Amino acid sequence: MDVADGEFIGLIGPNGSGKTTLLRVLSKVLPVKSGHILLKGENIEKISRNNLAKTMACLSQEISLNLPFSVREMTLMGRFPYLSKLGHETGRDIEVAEEAMKLADISHLSDRLITEISGGERQRALIAMCLAQEPKVLLLDEPTNHLDVGHQLSVLDLIRRLNRQTNMTVVSVFHDLNLAAEYCHKIMVLDDGEVVMFGTPKEVLTSEMIQKVYGAKVLTELNPVSQNPHIIIAADMNHPNQ
Repeated sequence: MDVADGEFIGLIGPNGSGKTTLLRVLSKVLPVKSGHILLKGENIEKISRNNLAKTMACLSQEISLNLPFSVREMTLMGRFPYLSKLGHETGRDIEVAEEAMKLADISHLSDRLITEISGGERQRALIAMCLAQEPKVLLLDEPTNHLDVGHQLSVLDLIRRLNRQTNMTVVSVFHDLNLAAEYCHKIMVLDDGEVVMFGTPKEVLTSEMIQKVYGAKVLTELNPVSQNPHIIIAADMNHPNQ
């Protein structure tokens, strides 16, 4: 696939289809076994991890939040690629971290411990940490996982605002197809490690594709507000005799 500057790309597919693996390959956590990944025309295998971290930030589901760091300390961790060998933050690092917290609307919680704030606030703090890297590309692995609908919309509205205001490219894994339809410019469908479709939400999110890839019968119609595809499910639609 080709991703242009400023695009918001969604990765969808059933469990085990390769969504998280693709993000790990894109972020150089896993090696490329075949093919190439180019960033601005340069093979990422030739880019040092430190330099890659100045261009690309990745928010995975595996970040531990059990240690009592403050939101400000968590945000400053995003400055690691820019620190000297002595590891001391400069005035510039602190300035960038403060701006990242402001962009993520988390400044008012800067002195609170990450273990003492809500799930939605923690996600914003982690996004602030990513923003402190000053990335051009943001990779997200299910950023709304375990959040209620209010926090889901709050986090995704923030990401879309950053995408629009800073032209930051976003590639995010989604399980909720309706959220992907509302927030993404394009969607890639993966199944068993293969690309099934890649296109706009209207091109990709059809009842035929969902039944083929997910094995689920659904109905699709246009959202009356956004005119994006909306997936409708009903109890017993797939197992009427149970």
